[in-house]
Amino acid sequence: MNNFLTRRLGALRTGDAGKLSVLMFTAFIDMVGALMIIPLLPFYAKRFGSSDFAVMALVASFSAMQLISAPLWGRVSDRYGRKPALLFGLGASMIAYVVFAYADSYWLLLASRIIQGAGGGTTGVIQAYVADSMAPKDRARGLGWLSSATNAGVVIGPAIASFSHNLGPHWPGMIAALLCASNILFAFRYLPESHDAKARLRTRSGRAPFDAVVRVAGVDFGQPYARLIWMYSVGLGAYYGVNALIILFLSRHFDVTENSIGYFFMYLGSLSIIFRLFLLGPAVDKFGEVRTARLGAFSLACGLALVPLTAYVKLTALPNISWLPFAIVISLVPLGAALNFSSVTALLSRVVGEHERGLYMGVQQTYGGIARVIYPLIAGVASDRLGEASPFWISGGLVLTTIAMGSRLGKFSSRTSEFEVVAVSNEATAEAKAAE
Repeated sequence: MNNFLTRRLGALRTGDAGKLSVLMFTAFIDMVGALMIIPLLPFYAKRFGSSDFAVMALVASFSAMQLISAPLWGRVSDRYGRKPALLFGLGASMIAYVVFAYADSYWLLLASRIIQGAGGGTTGVIQAYVADSMAPKDRARGLGWLSSATNAGVVIGPAIASFSHNLGPHWPGMIAALLCASNILFAFRYLPESHDAKARLRTRSGRAPFDAVVRVAGVDFGQPYARLIWMYSVGLGAYYGVNALIILFLSRHFDVTENSIGYFFMYLGSLSIIFRLFLLGPAVDKFGEVRTARLGAFSLACGLALVPLTAYVKLTALPNISWLPFAIVISLVPLGAALNFSSVTALLSRVVGEHERGLYMGVQQTYGGIARVIYPLIAGVASDRLGEASPFWISGGLVLTTIAMGSRLGKFSSRTSEFEVVAVSNEATAEAKAAE
């Protein structure tokens, strides 16, 4: 039996599908650990007497460290390989979980988020790994598969968190740390390198991380790659910026607690898996990445804006399913995220050169991190001062602006002819060489 498993796992190291399969498993285990912690954070923070703003500061601290580390990890992965960067990121997460397990103050909770954020900058590296391993026309689908794996972790992680929390407050963090340690060993043994030596050699003459970050907001602001990064970051900030507030909304209006919040994440995670496996691929095939991203943005905006209204239409006469209107409305959020974020990232992988793919995937995460630092703080203040509905309405409006940002990007879509795809790729490579 052991020999059979060894042969099967060894076979996964070869071929594009094999590389993606091992990465998906690694990302799945990583997300199980992360989602054992995230649902509990607002409850632990409130236990220490924290305000809504302080809860959102925990969310923002992770993103603050991520925005600093993401382009650095991206450049490291371009020069030295994707695998070493991913292993270091997993190591940081393991340390963060141990700190969380024994946090006896708000400040230790904050420290755990900062440590995890330093390792969390490898999200762009994971996306670059997928882009390395898939043909351009299949990248949105590949990113959707990867997201399905992580969302399977979203389903399972909170369930384990709720169970382990009943054993004691330290157990969720320690179990997450043990899962992360086993994940490091698995990835070290079975995850192959996707960025070959020739590509790493070309990277040595590439642009510096700080220069790339500055150009997105400066001289290259109107370039396709910069607009895609802005689309991603604005949408992501608006989406993730209210996640903790959704938990507080559920606790205030639907009596959700630490022991029951896991079911909410299981529901969202299950929907995310379904949408990414069965809707994303056909949508991209039929409409292309640009139109799919627009459909996703519209769905996401509507879902976020309608959340506060569910407090007024809950089925009080049917207490066992009083949450049904909320469940229907919130389903628009994972639908929009599935269609939008994977499509935008796939488009970005098309318009940048292979030798700088990790760098610009990291820059994308940096700008997404900036949005996730700034917006949660704004959302926390808005919730405290203007009422709990205001952050959701602001989020919906911000997501709608990304539709306008995506105008005139159709030529980069997968529905472009093969001749046009080659032309676009050559043009992007030429621009990258000229910039060097």
